Amino acid sequence: MAGQFLPGIADGTTVATVALVEDDRGWSVDGLRTVAVPDRDTWVLTGHKTYVLDGHTADLLLVVASEESGPSLFAVAADAPGLTRRPLQTIDLTRKQAALSLDGVPARRLGPARAAMESALRSAIIALAAEQVGGAQRCLDMSVEYAKLRVQFGRPIGSFQAIKHRCADMLLSIERARSAVYHATQAADQEADELLTVASLAKALCSEVYLQAAADTIQIHGGIGFTWEHDAHLYFRRAQSTQAMFGSPDYHRELVATQLLG
Repeated sequence: MAGQFLPGIADGTTVATVALVEDDRGWSVDGLRTVAVPDRDTWVLTGHKTYVLDGHTADLLLVVASEESGPSLFAVAADAPGLTRRPLQTIDLTRKQAALSLDGVPARRLGPARAAMESALRSAIIALAAEQVGGAQRCLDMSVEYAKLRVQFGRPIGSFQAIKHRCADMLLSIERARSAVYHATQAADQEADELLTVASLAKALCSEVYLQAAADTIQIHGGIGFTWEHDAHLYFRRAQSTQAMFGSPDYHRELVATQLLG
């Protein structure tokens, strides 16, 4: 049944997004308060979702809701009656998110959600970790370039030991994070037993490395780094946002601890 949506999603004519998170729940299908009940040939959803990427502009909403047989995935049209979409004010202005209110919204059931969402989240956190490494690398590149050009006390600031050490620490942290992403990507490609563990560890590490790199970039740039005219604040905002997305570092380390301790 889900196959009817794939061609449009693949060719870009249909923008789809997933609605999982609720106000008082994490990135899990357990304990959902959004419920689905059958209504003749369709289903009706009632509940609330938040932090939905592009939720206010997407053409197709894939909503995870609880029904009698467990958590399931439902397709909801953007113009469905009873659906209210509200853009959220977030720290990252370049990645839009929205809150959804579902009041008796008609939907089409696509199937059980647990296995599908667990697989999708594993892939998503690895992809996001790779994005974080790329963002951190860009922060380092901007910092090194600026340190060569900015002159203070008659010499480029890159010649000062404090700046050298900060850039060197950024490089080492980024390479460590990059290796974690490579390992997680390989585990995903091979469907290794350790996939869940290494994916969570990569997300936790890359989140912290990106945020520190973005903060260091602002420090190296000095006054200009705090202004709207420079891109440094965009990377800092994205680093803050991605750290929370799909679970914080503490959340993922707790997942790993739970897995290892049984």
